[in-house]
Amino acid sequence: MENITYKLAQFTKHLKYEHLTQETITNVKRFLLDSIGCAYGGSQTEDVKIMLDFYNEMGGKEEAAVINSNQKLPMINQCLLNSLMIRALDYNDIYWEQDPSHPSDLIPAALTPAEVLHKSGKDLITAIVLAYEWEQRLCEFAIPGIRETKWHHATLTQFASPLAAAKILDLTVEQMVYAIGISGSHNLTLGAVTAGNLTMMKNAVDPMATQAGLYSALLAQRDYEGPAHVIDGKEGLVDTFKSNKFELNILTDGLGETFRINRCSMKAFPTEALTHTPMSAVIKLMRDNNIDKSDVKQVTIETVARAADILSDPSKYDPKTRETADHSLPYCLSVCIVDGTATPASFSEEKILDPEIRSFLPKIKVVANPEFEKTFPKLKQAGAEIITNNGKSFKITLDYPLGDYREPMDETTLLKKFDAMVLPVTGQSKRDEIVDAVMNIDKENDVADLMKLLAK
Repeated sequence: MENITYKLAQFTKHLKYEHLTQETITNVKRFLLDSIGCAYGGSQTEDVKIMLDFYNEMGGKEEAAVINSNQKLPMINQCLLNSLMIRALDYNDIYWEQDPSHPSDLIPAALTPAEVLHKSGKDLITAIVLAYEWEQRLCEFAIPGIRETKWHHATLTQFASPLAAAKILDLTVEQMVYAIGISGSHNLTLGAVTAGNLTMMKNAVDPMATQAGLYSALLAQRDYEGPAHVIDGKEGLVDTFKSNKFELNILTDGLGETFRINRCSMKAFPTEALTHTPMSAVIKLMRDNNIDKSDVKQVTIETVARAADILSDPSKYDPKTRETADHSLPYCLSVCIVDGTATPASFSEEKILDPEIRSFLPKIKVVANPEFEKTFPKLKQAGAEIITNNGKSFKITLDYPLGDYREPMDETTLLKKFDAMVLPVTGQSKRDEIVDAVMNIDKENDVADLMKLLAK
């Protein structure tokens, strides 16, 4: 009972829909809608198609609906697929404190069993709040973040996802502790998936940790045991990760007073999170000063050291894949210079190899600014300077990008993003049904009705 996993389980067990604020409920709906939009866009990607073919060939019990598919699959397999669809375009939400994460990756850990068990929309909302709460708190409690010591944030998801699933499965506190222990024992993820040349695994590892959370909760439901000390005991996370200092109180202080989902941000661009402020800065400079792309001689970006390291290493100046391109600051900025913004279409093979876009890559210089380190992660600062062919210099510094919770997307912008990914697939009528169903999910008695709508 002394281990932190018991405290996480106890809060998870006892949280009720009635404890949630209206702001929290509204944000769940917004993030669910945004995630479904991302899933429709992600369903068109090659990595999702490969995974879908793999699981369709495997077959199994037809339990749960796959988004934008006429197939039903075992819930364990469907959970991974739907999470991968949400993640595939790198367009879903972002939370970055000590560690980065995309909490919406965890939504299927709750949505999948909610469909199969015919749970209500209020049950789903409560479980999603918990998924975000634990994922975001886990992003805060390691100093420095585990990403700084070469581990991927899916390492954190392995502890949060079983709790989201366990809430829907109505596990006991002891079973929830088992579920954390089962999942947390075998899902530590190497940072290699987001370092250097990126592959399809960049998008897959967090969905795999989400799938493991559901898998572990289902095992725990049968009283399969897992170590309660997996976080704070002998040879657990804290004991093993010697390069990090863990502040365990961050996981429990103020629980229920506010909810972390209200501090999560959305992405205005389908790219790695630290590209967003530089992209916003370049777009703003060009628009405000009427700079034409033909006039751009050089662009210098000042950002935090980790962004300069991850997003502008040599591989990022010659991207060949979507996964590398959406993590390449030179490429993302070149797209913004040429097209005025970046959308999912910006990362097609044809676009990545476009000679005009590639002609701007050598003109982009990325440097670390030590002053920005002092304000990160509270602020996501970046500076941009554009020098034109006639020698003029234009500069700007932004504290955070559009979509940050301090500068949230309005409903028009959110729906525009949603429509870009959904309308070409569904048409207007079904699109309207989906929006209405999600924005009224708290009135839904059976989540399976939503999933029927999302299937083909």
